Amino acid sequence: MSDEQALRRRIGAIKFASWELHLFLDTHPNNCDAARKLEEYRRQLAQLTKEFEEKYGPIGETPRNTSRWAWISDPWPWEKEAN
Repeated sequence: MSDEQALRRRIGAIKFASWELHLFLDTHPNNCDAARKLEEYRRQLAQLTKEFEEKYGPIGETPRNTSRWAWISDPWPWEKEAN
């Protein structure tokens, strides 16, 4: 496994754990340990994402500076010419 794949896998694991803690806190809002752990995971995720993007470029599907309406300027599937 390459360094990029390992880092991507670690980011995925932290995202999963964060989401699970978020769901847990929906039903257990007074659990301070879970809230602290969620905040710790969020910090780790921000650091890992920054590290990944510095080494390999944007991790998301679109760059962060892209307008949320940028998809409108792309051609629709039926507008593309057949090859």
